[in-house]
Amino acid sequence: MIDWCAIDTVLLDMDGTLLDLHFDSHFWLEHLPRRYVELHRLDKATQEALRARIIREKGTLNWYSLAYWSRELGVDVVALKREIQHLIGLRSDALDFLKWLKQAHPRVVLATNADRESLELKLPITGLESYLDAIVSSADLGVPKEAQAFWFAMQEVEPFDPSRTLFIDDNLDVLESAREYGIRHLLGIKQPDSTRPEKELKEFIALDRFAAILPETLPAEARREMSGDDPTAVAARKGGQPERSR
Repeated sequence: MIDWCAIDTVLLDMDGTLLDLHFDSHFWLEHLPRRYVELHRLDKATQEALRARIIREKGTLNWYSLAYWSRELGVDVVALKREIQHLIGLRSDALDFLKWLKQAHPRVVLATNADRESLELKLPITGLESYLDAIVSSADLGVPKEAQAFWFAMQEVEPFDPSRTLFIDDNLDVLESAREYGIRHLLGIKQPDSTRPEKELKEFIALDRFAAILPETLPAEARREMSGDDPTAVAARKGGQPERSR
């Protein structure tokens, strides 16, 4: 699927691509509305109004800004996120993919709409930073990835050749923006949130597992581990022992 000899740069989204989107979905649509009502002693009906208010900001910098929502709602959004930080986790074989990229040596850049407060919360928990050559946040550039201006601004701070770049993101609007800019190799994510149904990305190939885009020459044992078929690897992820055949 991917000719890795033609790739110099790999741009990766964070939430929904490397990390399970369940944490964010649950926080913004369930946890924050509930805690907002509790802290301000409001009627429970207010929760639905807040959800609608949050969704109206979709695709803007405000949508992704913890400082904005803390200010607008009069709550400490970072503190509320920490209440459920145990839900922050990597998607399936994301860590194995990052380890392989580190050995393969393309330049690996996190291109995220998450602001710095979100990054400060998630990076220490996930250990992502060890596998990245750079991190570019739309908050730093002043424009979200959905906009063409993001890619022009990113080119200034983290130069890349669009024709030799692979970009993976779970957001259809972002993928369309990247395609318009000229990024040649684009992939989506089939199930960003492990608790929700798979989604269709129309004109983009969506990945189930990153193992699907690894070179065919990858040793069978490593490919088996990334695909989730290796019993020892599965047990290690679960913190137990391999299942014995019955």
